[in-house]
Amino acid sequence: MSAMSVRSSKLQKDDIDEKLLAEAVLRLNGNILGIVLGILLGFGIFAATNFLVIKGGREVGPHLALLGQYFLGYKVTFVGSLIGMLYGFVTGYAAGRIIGFSYNAVVDLTDRS
Repeated sequence: MSAMSVRSSKLQKDDIDEKLLAEAVLRLNGNILGIVLGILLGFGIFAATNFLVIKGGREVGPHLALLGQYFLGYKVTFVGSLIGMLYGFVTGYAAGRIIGFSYNAVVDLTDRS
């Protein structure tokens, strides 16, 4: 084997490795992103609701209570925080899947160019 063919085969292997690395790094796993966003949003609603419940007062969380317009059964109570956490997880998961799908679609379009 000549030095030129060895160098050429090494360049081809480097190109393949670089392409595999780019595909692995550029693409998002929508399932994992959905789970992470779901946990963050669910915990955020749970924590905010329970903070207001513990804080108390004459009228507890009138602005946060508006989530009940979108999340059926949600109220600014401890049980409501559990319901809100479930709705938050589902909403965050769906958002993560949509973001991952959209991002990967854009990466696929730019990869073809």
